Parts: sequence; structure tokens; C-alpha cells
Amino acid sequence: MLDIGDETLVLTHDAMAEGVHFLPGQDAADVAWKLVATNLSDLAAKGAEPLGVLLGYRFGGDDTRFVEGLREVLDHYHVPLLGGDTIGGPGSQVLGLTALGRATCRPVPARSGARVGDGLWLTGPVGGAMIGFEALQAGHGDSAAYRRPAALLAQGQALAPLVTAMMDVSDGLLLDAARMADASAMTFTIDAQAVPIAAPEARRGEALRWGDDYQLLFTAPAGTALPVPAHRIGEVTARRDTALLIDGAPPSGSLGYQHS
Repeated sequence: MLDIGDETLVLTHDAMAEGVHFLPGQDAADVAWKLVATNLSDLAAKGAEPLGVLLGYRFGGDDTRFVEGLREVLDHYHVPLLGGDTIGGPGSQVLGLTALGRATCRPVPARSGARVGDGLWLTGPVGGAMIGFEALQAGHGDSAAYRRPAALLAQGQALAPLVTAMMDVSDGLLLDAARMADASAMTFTIDAQAVPIAAPEARRGEALRWGDDYQLLFTAPAGTALPVPAHRIGEVTARRDTALLIDGAPPSGSLGYQHS
């Protein structure tokens, strides 16, 4: 974030690599959509209004489809392409995007700030990207949640003046909740059955860990009238020996996607 006079600029940069963030041979239009939407999701978690994006792109793949998808996603979110850089060369595709936004309220929501007694909320279901990824791999079924995630900009702007902490869920609900709890020096207690999922019930545990859903996770004081639909999935408590308690016990195993 950068304060300029009475304005606060919010800047974020994210990269995507073929074989890590998207499948080799995946439709380049969908890759362009995901690249932009995931960066705009970071702005949504700050309650920011997008001002534009800067693109880093390597020619050599399906450039026409990428440009078509880029135009489509920028038109959808009414965001201009301000510039960037292009290169050529061999190898797997690696893309970078910088998104610039204007904070719509101050202080700007952060991962820190959750307080004892706050409710822990989630804007929508998790697990949809997991199911979409499997559908894309299999070549049948609905893969849209993985291919073309949504950036919840309007929801983030509406929530920003009311929340005590907020972030988007990109690496798995449990992992990102633990990060927010750590940043706030609190412990989050989560009721696993209260978490909405877009996956079969038998895969609830996986859905809570898979990531790529880009819902907004936030804390708000008890009794807050929320301006957007959301699900109360837990509560903020004083710090204990662990960042998370799931149904009263510390979670076991991996909490989500760890970047190497």
C-alpha cells in the first residue's frame, strides 16, 4: 500500500506458471482470465477499486487466445491494461501481472486486526475449484470454477468498512485462516460443518484445504449487520497453543498449498 495525499494506493503482483497454476495445453483464454481475476481478488480483500493492470507476457504459445481472454476479463471487470512488457523465448509459460487499486476506505483491511469475540465469516463455498480441476483433467464436467474464478470486488468494497481482518482464500481455507490468526495473534475456532462446500460431503476435508476458490475470509464484531451474503464458520478467541481449532481440536496434516 502507498499513501499519496488523501488516497491510498493498493498494489499487488502475482505470477502463474504452466504446470503449477494451470495445466499444460490449457486454453490460453482461460489462463488470461485466471491471471487477472486472481490479482483482482487481492484488491477485493483490501476493499480496493481497480485502476488498471500491468502485464508480463512471453510470446510463443496460443497468443491469439490469450489476447481474447485478456480482453474478455478486462472488459468484465472494467479494468484497463496500462502497459507491461513482453518477451520471446522457449520453455514453459510463466506469466506475471501487477494490479493497481484505490482503497475505498481507511484504514485498509489487513490480515491482522481480528479481536476476541469476532465472528469468522466466509463469503461462499470452497471446493469448487478442486472439482473443476478434476473435471478439466478428465475432459468432462463443469470446470468453470477452476478455469475462471471470480474476484469479489463489490463484496470486498462493501465489507471493508466493517471488518476487523480480511483476506482472500487462495491456498486453502485452513491454511489461510491460520495465516490470518497468526497475523492477528489470535486463535480461530472453526466449525467444519458450518463451512459451505461445493464438493461431495465425503470430500469436505479436502475442500477445506484445496484452495483456488478466492472467497473472502473475514472477521467482524458480533452483531455486525453484513451488507453481503456470508456464512459464519467460527469465532475468534484469545491466542492458544495453535492458530486453529477445528471442531475443538488442532488440525492434522497439511492445511493447504505451500509455495516452494
